Amino acid sequence: MLGGERTKLQVAHTKLSHSRAYIVRAYLMQTHEMLFDALTQAFRVLGGVPRRGIFDNMKTAVDRIGSGKARQVNARFAAMASHYLFEPEFCNPASGWEKGQVEKNVQDARRRLWQKQPSFPDLAALNAWLEEGCIAQWGQIPHGVLPGSIADVHTEEVASLMEMGRPFDGFVEHTKRVSPTCLIHFERNRYSVPASLANRPVSLRVYPERIVIAAEGQFLCEHKRIIDRSHDLPGRTIYDWRHYLAVIQRKPGALRNGAPFTELPDGFRHLQAHLLKHPGGDREMVEILALVLQHDEQAVLCAVELALEAGVPTKTHILNLLHRLIDGKDDKIARIDTPQALELRREPKADVGRYDALRMKDLRHAS
Repeated sequence: MLGGERTKLQVAHTKLSHSRAYIVRAYLMQTHEMLFDALTQAFRVLGGVPRRGIFDNMKTAVDRIGSGKARQVNARFAAMASHYLFEPEFCNPASGWEKGQVEKNVQDARRRLWQKQPSFPDLAALNAWLEEGCIAQWGQIPHGVLPGSIADVHTEEVASLMEMGRPFDGFVEHTKRVSPTCLIHFERNRYSVPASLANRPVSLRVYPERIVIAAEGQFLCEHKRIIDRSHDLPGRTIYDWRHYLAVIQRKPGALRNGAPFTELPDGFRHLQAHLLKHPGGDREMVEILALVLQHDEQAVLCAVELALEAGVPTKTHILNLLHRLIDGKDDKIARIDTPQALELRREPKADVGRYDALRMKDLRHAS
């Protein structure tokens, strides 16, 4: 069964009815992609997929409620059910007794888990703690009907579950048009895409923690999803400087004050500060940044840092170091020890008079 309760976070509660094993997860929103992820994670923890699932008439699963048991199921929810091969059933409206046990389990789990009210750095840490706490409670709570704890009954029931197989790709897809500044808008925020897609339509696939941009059947890029529930603050713009390399190759001057290039890695920023002091530094910096289009970015960055350390931050030297790194050669030239026979024993003395003697010898003047 799946139920939920709205607090500061959306709490998804999944329960395996016979064994009474349950999983609680927290999400920032109550949307389709969050529901798909909650079910996928629940099946993973429970060890398989039940053959039947009982759901509330939530908007993420049901588009329209008909008479009796008739439901117009959301297309993506139906695709998820078909992927995992379980049969979804929905409670009758205003029939609290049909899902009262689920709501009671949510209340009990919240009381057991939140007694200490701990704090967490992010949502992933919170969900890891919730998962660990739920599994620990399985072994502490008596089943009530069957002998043993919830964990004991669940261990026996796992054999009756269907194998999970490949996880469902639980994204929600939108069609977006890229702006002339190579940005797409989603949830009051803007995300950059490669400059070649300016003014073109793309497919935006939304996951709980990331968004993926695709076009013409190819995945182009992805960003960490920004979820801000406050409507008082302006939306944010998330740039990836790599998406604008084609632009600065035509307009190198944009590198100086361009917003996408304010968050370059430290090595590139130090190199830029050095090169822009000299004429033609814009073009040279652009050509060095463009190396990441053909080579591994970490290798290029390593070559830049080595060139800065050696005090020779030029394109030629960086290319030399980069090719040495790619070829697997040592980036430093080994020191050659001078043999004893070649050691200098007597310092030479400068005598410019010898040159004067050479000038006077056989001196001829043109007539």
